[in-house]
Amino acid sequence: MGLFARVRKEWFIIGIVLVITCAKLAPSVGVKGGPLRPEITITYVAVSVIFFNSGLSLKTEELASALMHVKLHFFVQTFTLVFFPIAIWLLLKVLALTAINEWLLRGLQTVACMPPPVSSAVILTKAVGGNEAAAIFNSAFGSFLGIVVTPLLLLVFLGSSSSVPFTSIFSQLFMTVVVPLIVGQVCRRFLRECLDRRKPPFGTVSSVVLLMIIYTTFCDTFSNPNIELDHLSLLLVVFISIPMLKIVFEGYEHLSLISVPLLIYHPAQILLGSILLPSIKTWMSGRQKVTLTHSHTDTQIKSRITK
Repeated sequence: MGLFARVRKEWFIIGIVLVITCAKLAPSVGVKGGPLRPEITITYVAVSVIFFNSGLSLKTEELASALMHVKLHFFVQTFTLVFFPIAIWLLLKVLALTAINEWLLRGLQTVACMPPPVSSAVILTKAVGGNEAAAIFNSAFGSFLGIVVTPLLLLVFLGSSSSVPFTSIFSQLFMTVVVPLIVGQVCRRFLRECLDRRKPPFGTVSSVVLLMIIYTTFCDTFSNPNIELDHLSLLLVVFISIPMLKIVFEGYEHLSLISVPLLIYHPAQILLGSILLPSIKTWMSGRQKVTLTHSHTDTQIKSRITK
């Protein structure tokens, strides 16, 4: 395989390295309040583009079918909002015996109580050839569920409680997730033949948007003066591992330490997910081929029995 072909195949990984490097060299460009205005372009525009893109690319019957996978949805939400917080709580009981800062551990528990980011979950699922429709539903549903469940989990595990602006969070999620998805589906009804004929690069568009999210996320991380920890603590946080955080812990003098795991978690999740993407995609392709082979064999056997 030539150099150009290799670069073309691995362009996304190369892009991740480039945007992280740019974020390190000039974090002020993509930081909140900076020239790119990520609080608008990413929080609203980029996320809306992701779900509009998904609504435009997915068949309506695929979305309808995804809603019927009740066992899958129950497993995903239970694993995310029940099993994972409890598992991290047990792990932190062990880590509490070490020299890691107590408030850093509380930050890790806070991360464990949060629903997963909607944009990266959908994009990474789409990129590996997974069930995008199911990912969209669980990301959106998990975010809405998190509005109620996350404060309750924080109250149970950390004893921290606060009033949460349900209306503003709900409206933001509705406008950036549900509305773009519906608009994309409506547009697809009128453009179906054109889309099927031309086959636009929906996956590439989502990947480019994800690179933008990675860039601005790392800009925030690199420009934050509160990330000053000993190497052991920082390493453990990276490998163990939102505005809701500021609401719940309003007035805490250790807010900066509690924030560190969340600042590291999202970049680490995107980075590790992107690096693992080729391997998982290959595994998915292999599983699909095996499934198709078995299906074809079963069909032949049934045909012979019928004869």
